[in-house]
Amino acid sequence: MQNFARRLATLVALSLLAIAAHAEGVNDLPWQIGPTKVQLGSHATLDVPAGYAFLNPDGTRRLDLIMHNPPGDAETYTLAPENMDWVAYFDYDDVGYVKDDEKLDADDLLQSVKEGTEESNVERRKNGWDTLTLTGWQSKPQYDSTFKSLTWAFVARNDKSHDDVVNYNARLLGRSGVMSVVLVADPAQLNTAIGDFKGAIHGFAFNPGQSYTDFQSGDRVAEYGLGALIVGGAAAVAAKKGFFAVILSALAAGWKLVLVGFAAVGAFIKRLFTRNKA
Repeated sequence: MQNFARRLATLVALSLLAIAAHAEGVNDLPWQIGPTKVQLGSHATLDVPAGYAFLNPDGTRRLDLIMHNPPGDAETYTLAPENMDWVAYFDYDDVGYVKDDEKLDADDLLQSVKEGTEESNVERRKNGWDTLTLTGWQSKPQYDSTFKSLTWAFVARNDKSHDDVVNYNARLLGRSGVMSVVLVADPAQLNTAIGDFKGAIHGFAFNPGQSYTDFQSGDRVAEYGLGALIVGGAAAVAAKKGFFAVILSALAAGWKLVLVGFAAVGAFIKRLFTRNKA
């Protein structure tokens, strides 16, 4: 369930002491400054445009720790613009070919994720982290049959600060698996961030022979369809078989809350761009 909702984020201003404590670590991360071409694992590539920065899995794990966001097991990559108005996380799930002929029931999917979020709060309390209440859809699931991509966005509320938390999700379907992308942005600027993000990933491509249309008879087919990509992948399969506790524990592991002052972190990334240009 590595690819389920990898990040939920809220923009929380850090104190000056916290910023000072984290500054050196952020600045020392192995950012790759665009324009450059990078690998997203062994299945896809991304042309990072000028004005954007990229982190490999090692850098992303270090960024996770700075953000108080425990790293997951997946090989996750990070893309961000120079101004750090948003951050996008990429990871690949080698689940096989996901059939796209399923009709999505938004109400049913939302209820499933609400239950998973409640279970995730048990883990959050154990770690002393803020809990979340899922309040609804920011954008209901939409599937683009031309580009073979599924997108949606949830709205949750931080139970301590009462700030809204929004995460925009995209799943890019390939021949043998799915590229998971989660966009973290200020809720008030989400629409602008989504537009900027879509422009920045024009250079995304599955490797030759790995696009969705390259599917051939005999290829491995995923055990689930589009709806399960939203509620937890393999965990959803377990739920269909009656193991509801399995999906709840998996959802609990999947939710993450990034606590970071984007403007502060962005200032340090901007130095990297300036140094690179010089």
